[in-house]
Amino acid sequence: MPQFDISAVTTFVDGLDHPEGLAFAADGYLWAGGELGQVYRISPDGQQTTVLATTGGFSLGMAFDREGNCFVANHGLPAVVKVAPDGRFSIFADEVRGRKIRVPNVPVFDMEGNLYVSDSGDWYGSNGVIYRFTPDGRGVVWATGFNFTNGLAIDAAGEFLYVVESCEDRVDRIRIKRDGTAGEREVFANGVSHVPDGLAFDAQGTLYITCYASNRLYTADRSGALTVLVEDPDYTPLCHPTNCAFGGPGFDELYISNLGRWHISKLPLGIKGQPLYGGLR
Repeated sequence: MPQFDISAVTTFVDGLDHPEGLAFAADGYLWAGGELGQVYRISPDGQQTTVLATTGGFSLGMAFDREGNCFVANHGLPAVVKVAPDGRFSIFADEVRGRKIRVPNVPVFDMEGNLYVSDSGDWYGSNGVIYRFTPDGRGVVWATGFNFTNGLAIDAAGEFLYVVESCEDRVDRIRIKRDGTAGEREVFANGVSHVPDGLAFDAQGTLYITCYASNRLYTADRSGALTVLVEDPDYTPLCHPTNCAFGGPGFDELYISNLGRWHISKLPLGIKGQPLYGGLR
């Protein structure tokens, strides 16, 4: 049985254009994306929504740096777009050392300000990639050979990058070596059914996983053991959930984007999220 009944999930904000990505800024405002490249800025009470930028393309995953800039993986361009707090935007990267970015999906920052970006590749293509950019913008191909690279997360110690392989129904993890290169890779959580998408850690080291196709959220403990957190067989409060992020006044609520509808959901957990390197703490 799920840990939470679906009745615990409520709508935080409605009227968005099929939001896939979301991230909290340091001021408590929630940013989210739309399928026409919109970047929304939503007040902490969910009552005021502003279209801060319209970049074209399709805004997917998001992450903030320490200066308050939001980095958006834009599938339609395709590129990683940097959006300033005032809404001005520019292309941060559309290639890495001559290699075109094809399907940018999710960015995440580490504690030193390095940016990791998943490039999903082809569905069942096993050609997904992870790029790594240093704070001065220099990029490298960090890891390859994933079966649709999707959500990313870094543990609190900064030891591992956790990586969703959507077409394998699993989460891998890769050791981040001291020199910044990729170390050994292993399967962390298997049988994450079906089509896992987004990731987020809480402050206790539990990993939260959204599943696009099963309309389900899982948790994975430090050993990778899975528990169903909540599921929605009616595709209503949750509808093709893609990404999730901790926020709220106590930083103990989980916010979930719903690509299949027009809203962002909220689940009060009573468990604080892991502080993010670039955003809300």
